[in-house]
Amino acid sequence: MLRLGAIFILVCMALISASLGVALYMMFGLSGAEATMVALAAMTALAIYNAVAARLRDRTDVGAQIADLSRGTADLARQVAELGRRTAALEAQADRIADSIAEKSHTSNEPLAVELGELGTLVKQLAEAVASHELKFVGLQEHGILEPPDQPDEVADAATEDALPAEPAEATDPNRRAEMIEIVRGAIEASRVDLYLQPIVTLPQRKVRYYEAFTRLRTEGNKLLQPADFLDAAEAAGLMPRIDQMLLTRSVQVVRRLQLKNRDIGLFCNVAASTLNHPQLFQQILQFMGANRALASSLVLELKQDVLRAMGPLETESLAALRDLGFRFCMDQVMDLRMEPRDLGERGIRYVKVPAPLLLGQADAPSADIHAADLSDLLGRFGISLIAERIETEAQVVDLLEYDVRFGQGFLFSQPRPVRQEALRGAAETAEATAGDDGARDKVAMGGPAGAAL
Repeated sequence: MLRLGAIFILVCMALISASLGVALYMMFGLSGAEATMVALAAMTALAIYNAVAARLRDRTDVGAQIADLSRGTADLARQVAELGRRTAALEAQADRIADSIAEKSHTSNEPLAVELGELGTLVKQLAEAVASHELKFVGLQEHGILEPPDQPDEVADAATEDALPAEPAEATDPNRRAEMIEIVRGAIEASRVDLYLQPIVTLPQRKVRYYEAFTRLRTEGNKLLQPADFLDAAEAAGLMPRIDQMLLTRSVQVVRRLQLKNRDIGLFCNVAASTLNHPQLFQQILQFMGANRALASSLVLELKQDVLRAMGPLETESLAALRDLGFRFCMDQVMDLRMEPRDLGERGIRYVKVPAPLLLGQADAPSADIHAADLSDLLGRFGISLIAERIETEAQVVDLLEYDVRFGQGFLFSQPRPVRQEALRGAAETAEATAGDDGARDKVAMGGPAGAAL
């Protein structure tokens, strides 16, 4: 529309100018050139007048619009200010109402809250007591692996002897050392090697997540030998690789039995430094572990902290061979917190066991750069889980939870208990029935059936 109006005005100005030129030419006798000049001058004047008039009209319209906008903005500002005052008044009123309600609720519910707190404390204590006793009486009985509480008299006597403190052998007595070496050798050859399991539970739920396997030897008189009795003699005589070989064989049997019931439960098994550098037996163990690499996610191999620190090229290569098969490792018997989590993670360490007294500052230990309260988080950054062992009191559990410890082990939850021989035989039969070619490789690797004495 604006373009049509402009064209119309232009046409009108052209007609007026042309009419003026014609009138001057015909009525006043001006020449054609003069009449044309006058007509063009009139056309130019009309165009200039029209442009100036349009500019003035536009300026007037813009001023009016600006004035209207200013009035509208002022009205809007007044409305916003009024709304803000009303909102502030409503918020103040709501705060007064909330404070009044909270005060009344606190006054009326304070006695009930106190009673609920006391009741919650009693329920927690009851749950902890029930969980502690349940771990002692259930545990691996559900899987038919551990001896039940109502054991035969001879088994009960052995357990009683196991609970008594062992009398350490005199290291300076050569005759005593030689006698103990013969006892250990005889126990190994007669397969008088028993397997004991102790649970590792989650905190604070206290649900069994892993078990740790321990070795106990029996004499000809069926007397139980504690590790403190025979470890030094076995190390001196070079018998630890054979003991570890038997322990690994039976641990694999137990893991197979556990997997028939619950695949979420794993087993920790100790390995000595002399086993890693034994040229013949370690190759047999490596073949056996390779044949059972399907159990790698459920079987964790434990090594002492001082063993890991003192490892030479041969031990490091042996550890790498087991790691390549998929097996994971745990560092236990930690004497201080001087450790490098990145290096542990690169070597395949996925668990670190630290005694609860050391974590809680209840035992003397060298100073370390890592504070105990930060250890769990620091290890977790490299995929390593912290396990607190030697837990004996409920107070230690409460303090460990503040350190973000998620796994615990100790006499508070359960003592090590013997594995039933029937369970080992049943696991061996199951392994032979289901392993197929893997079972055949087990026999070749370990020099006989999976459940046979080594």
